[in-house]
Amino acid sequence: MSVAEPRRIVLFRHAKADWPQVPDHERPLAERGRTDAAVAGRKLADTGITIDLALCSTATRTRETWKLAVHELSHRPKTVYEERVYEASPGELIAVLNEVPDEVRNVILIGHNPGVHGLADILAGAADDDARERMDRRGFPAAAFALLSFDGPWKGVEPGVATLVDYWAPSE
Repeated sequence: MSVAEPRRIVLFRHAKADWPQVPDHERPLAERGRTDAAVAGRKLADTGITIDLALCSTATRTRETWKLAVHELSHRPKTVYEERVYEASPGELIAVLNEVPDEVRNVILIGHNPGVHGLADILAGAADDDARERMDRRGFPAAAFALLSFDGPWKGVEPGVATLVDYWAPSE
């Protein structure tokens, strides 16, 4: 990897989940969530970024979100279902990202709020265009994603290290 090539992190919140009488971890996507997950996948494809590794929570709604979104991408990345992403704090998510091998350039993390939104806020020391303003205004609704860029090794992921390059949410 060239020094001039930044690494990218996509923080992707699962799509709208249903509320059946099942444990939280087992909640499936609602109909709107299935639609929004595919749309989010198309928007991710539009970024032109080739994702090398997907780190996905083991919860049903995140696995379903990723399964629908990844079909819209031109390249299917290696996917790791990571228990530590479920209900993780921003600090716990940083610890997961710090373990990514340095040969990996671009990562998508499919997880849950408030951790995903908090992580986007914490990592983004700067922002391009109006991405920060849009994220602050919209929050981080179901199926939203933030695209961040940073230089350096994965062990160097820490607060303020990244630039918020883009942000998308359904109804954007």
